[in-house]
Amino acid sequence: MSNRRLVIAGTGSGVGKTTVTIGLMAALMRKGLTVQGFKCGPDYIDPSYHTAVTKRVSRNLDSWMLGRDTVLDIFTHASRDADISIMEGVMGFFDGKDPKTDVGSTADISVITKSPVLLVVNCASMARSAAAIVKGFQTLSSEPNIVGVIANRVGSEGHFNIVKTAIEQECGVPVVGYLKRENGIEIPERSLGLIPSIERGELDPFFDQLGELVSQTVDLDKLLEISAVEPLSFPEADSIFTRVRDPLVRIAVAKDAAFNSYYKENFELLESYGAELISFSPLANEPVPHDCDGLYIGGSLPAEFVPAVSNSEQTKQSILDVIADGMPTFAEGGGFSYLTESITMTDGNVAEMAGVIPGNVTMHTSLKAIGYREIKGCADNFLLPSNREAKGHEFHYSTFEPNFPIKHAYETKGMRGMKADGVATENLVAGFPQFHFATCLEMVETWIDTCKVYQNTKMEVADEKK
Repeated sequence: MSNRRLVIAGTGSGVGKTTVTIGLMAALMRKGLTVQGFKCGPDYIDPSYHTAVTKRVSRNLDSWMLGRDTVLDIFTHASRDADISIMEGVMGFFDGKDPKTDVGSTADISVITKSPVLLVVNCASMARSAAAIVKGFQTLSSEPNIVGVIANRVGSEGHFNIVKTAIEQECGVPVVGYLKRENGIEIPERSLGLIPSIERGELDPFFDQLGELVSQTVDLDKLLEISAVEPLSFPEADSIFTRVRDPLVRIAVAKDAAFNSYYKENFELLESYGAELISFSPLANEPVPHDCDGLYIGGSLPAEFVPAVSNSEQTKQSILDVIADGMPTFAEGGGFSYLTESITMTDGNVAEMAGVIPGNVTMHTSLKAIGYREIKGCADNFLLPSNREAKGHEFHYSTFEPNFPIKHAYETKGMRGMKADGVATENLVAGFPQFHFATCLEMVETWIDTCKVYQNTKMEVADEKK
């Protein structure tokens, strides 16, 4: 495993962490290095950029949701054959779950992974004051190791030299480079619909341009020097990625540009516990694959794809049929919306969905839910029973209105307290919260076992018909 790793942190949201991170990844790739990307916190969008640039699946590292050992496990598992690992921070460097601690913050991830930190500072309209900002981040906590600075949005090379002189004199760390504010290199697309353009390669010219600019204004040799640290290890016997069982069941996964928000670890854990995953595309009007024993419909469903999935009659009918037949099904985020009767768009148009869940979803122009969720299962939840708890997050612009009283799948606790949430039937769990299965491995085992029971039932019925 490589001994090079680096956290790209920001003084706050909007300072240019993602632009700098992607630029550094592209520039290092140009040097022939294998780069592994990570994102601090529960974010699906930034990792999709990392994946597109590095050609390796980017992972989420979240110390509140996953805990220290699992963060280390995921990091070492993904980094094992990379030349350098780049971790993009979330919000400001010290911003996490609680304003009183670093838990869930980029700073916490840097400490857990014993990684050097490159601080991105928006230097527009300031000179020596930039040193005061860096000094403040250095002194708030002694645990993180800030080893360098990138000056973003400087006005000129002369402006950069002023900032560099001040920071290096007062803070004792190198300013390894800069990006100018007039370069026109802002991320061109930040919506939930970015996946198609990335997968089609439409952003490759942008990545190339950004990598070239970074190569010109950032000292990559210095960056590689400060990123060199002792390698990390994690006991294989304790790893969540160690195979537990050989394949027992087949689980169908809705996976395309409309349904693309999944934690990679969720797939790997299902496979580890005995599932063979079979992908299908609602966008392409593909039915649930034949001879499957479970169904997983993940998050996203951007508005631009709602008409297409509404017209995918073969997919919708197959989903109705398998769920009615008893197939153990889990749907989260956009997958939950897809299983309802309809989605009302922001322009008032109504699109018919699969019709499994009696109720309707409305899309809004403003955010309706964001943040971490502590999730406690209800009695009728086959996936997360009432004595089990898991963690996840919500990020959506939609609301759900049931047509008559429903059985809730779980109770969720967020910043605004606890509420009953989701929908549960004998073989269906669905709702807006998106789970990370590593927070409750029993969910994975229970799902596989339930799929096995369903598989046996199908075989018994088939035998009776012979």
